[in-house]
Amino acid sequence: MMVAWEFVGALGILIPFALLQFGRMSQHAYLYLLLNLIGSGILTVVAILQQQWGFVILQGVWAVAAAWGLVRRSRTSRSSPETVDPAADPDR
Repeated sequence: MMVAWEFVGALGILIPFALLQFGRMSQHAYLYLLLNLIGSGILTVVAILQQQWGFVILQGVWAVAAAWGLVRRSRTSRSSPETVDPAADPDR
């Protein structure tokens, strides 16, 4: 069962990354940040359970960065909607 969670977490990070590389998603898109947060959060928990401390740090920092991006995005969207370029953010 743990391997299934590893795949779900990895796909949560890799799918938005691939979409970003192919120009189909912005790194500032809500969905991009959310999928990264979920994927890295899952992988952090798996790494903790498997006592893989290097991966706990890697995925934990990834999750914090994604969460910070979501917070910044929500603050920017609320305070001044015109500061986010709709062409650069297809999820907006």
